[in-house]
Amino acid sequence: MPVAGRLTIDPQASLIAITVRRGGPLARLGHDHVVAARTLVGEIDPAHNRAVLRFRVDALTVDEPGLRRAAGLDTQPSSEAIEGTRRNMLTRVLDAERYPWVEVTIERSRSGNVSAAITLHGVTRRYDVPAAIEATPDGLRASGTLTLRQTDFGLVPFAVLGGAMAVQDALEMRFDIVAHHRPPV
Repeated sequence: MPVAGRLTIDPQASLIAITVRRGGPLARLGHDHVVAARTLVGEIDPAHNRAVLRFRVDALTVDEPGLRRAAGLDTQPSSEAIEGTRRNMLTRVLDAERYPWVEVTIERSRSGNVSAAITLHGVTRRYDVPAAIEATPDGLRASGTLTLRQTDFGLVPFAVLGGAMAVQDALEMRFDIVAHHRPPV
């Protein structure tokens, strides 16, 4: 069933969750983390098979208990560890003051394939994304998973002790995007 008209992304119902795995010889001393974007803004234009969304990196959450469980992580870091992770992520890795937004432009081909151009840290990379897209009574829902590499965006994965404790380059991204028809003006 085709969806007509532009749709607005619902930030309360949408989520991008990124699982960040630990690495290095001393990995057992660190934590895996889940970073989440819950403040997505943007719109979907089904007539042109295109969507644009974005979120601020300084609004990312770190290690919400429910998202950790959903990612299969069975421990919960302390609030101090979470704050340290957030501070390092925003300042030492993402440079949030200089690059405050992540932007994603999505195009769907006639064959149904989805291509996403992700701009992070001033670098844009294009990915073919396996996504399930379904019409809902008042819009659309798109969900799926994707693996990204930090180094593809010029980011240096966080490491201490000469790399003995580090973050793996590969990030596991899960998304669930919900969009609704705009309310009448």
